[in-house]
Amino acid sequence: MKMALKEMKKNRVRFLILGSIVFLVSFLTFIISGLANGLSQDNAALIKNLPDGQFYMADDADQTYNLSKIDLDTQSEILDKHQEAVAFSIQMGFLNEQNGKQRSVAFVTSTESPLFAKVNPGEIILDQSLKDAGIRTGDILTNNQHNGEFTVKGFVEQSKYSHAPVAYINPEDFKEIYRIEEMQLIFIPGSDTTQHYSNLEVFSKNEFLNTISSYKAEQMSLNMIIWFLVVISGMLFAIFFYMMNIQKMGLYGILKAIGVKTSSLFKMMWTQMAVITFIALVLSVILSQTFNLLAPTSMPFHLTLETTVQLSLIFILIGFAGATLSGVQIKKVEPLQAIQQGEM
Repeated sequence: MKMALKEMKKNRVRFLILGSIVFLVSFLTFIISGLANGLSQDNAALIKNLPDGQFYMADDADQTYNLSKIDLDTQSEILDKHQEAVAFSIQMGFLNEQNGKQRSVAFVTSTESPLFAKVNPGEIILDQSLKDAGIRTGDILTNNQHNGEFTVKGFVEQSKYSHAPVAYINPEDFKEIYRIEEMQLIFIPGSDTTQHYSNLEVFSKNEFLNTISSYKAEQMSLNMIIWFLVVISGMLFAIFFYMMNIQKMGLYGILKAIGVKTSSLFKMMWTQMAVITFIALVLSVILSQTFNLLAPTSMPFHLTLETTVQLSLIFILIGFAGATLSGVQIKKVEPLQAIQQGEM
């Protein structure tokens, strides 16, 4: 431990450079992870906020929810069998304010369930983001395909779909706008075993989220960047300590000659890796969490402590693996040969 810290103090510039790079890579990873989570919430908070369960879609819809139509008899059978189940529909559309301004929304309607907002005919409940945009309770909104008007009844938190605020409306109003009788989806919460019904395809929550094309492509791209950065950090440790070890072959030879065990040399390297990683991660976590608190509400950024801890542990493991891989030559070094090849 003392030997590791003494070497870091002696070669502080080298270790400072490595620490700075690890800090920048980890900070960038936290930021991109927060952006990925934020976009995930902005894209599918309506679905992600539901409990675990099974989603059912018409099997001839080719895993495209807005093409799905649940047969009314099948819907009644499932809802009668599962009291907690709910049938619902989602369609993208527009709302017009009284000043003529048009808002893009995701219209959502459902059978009666505590999982979805209950709305009477002619009423509408909106996502909080539209309140921030200036719409108030009691405002009158219209839709070009609807003969009547919608009165804003209230707002709900974190309810978005496909990057659009959700607008909960009554099933009768939904039928008038889209000229459709059937619901698109059925959700059975907390179902431990998958139950199959004829002409219906079943999905878990994660499987259903991946049927949303924009969600799958978005998350795949961002997660690939995150893991690429994690791999880069491991390579940085491996390359840095490999170069350091090459330069210290003479030192290792002398240490082995006086009886220092190979395991002690590895512990010295691991200690240096741990100190660098710990300091870099602490700074990254502080800055990323500060950014999480200060980021404007309009920015889709959401970095939880759980995600931060998970990424930090991954960085530590990758750093440990990279440093260990670079230290293979320490085990193979012969004292006399190393002393002849290098100087202390």
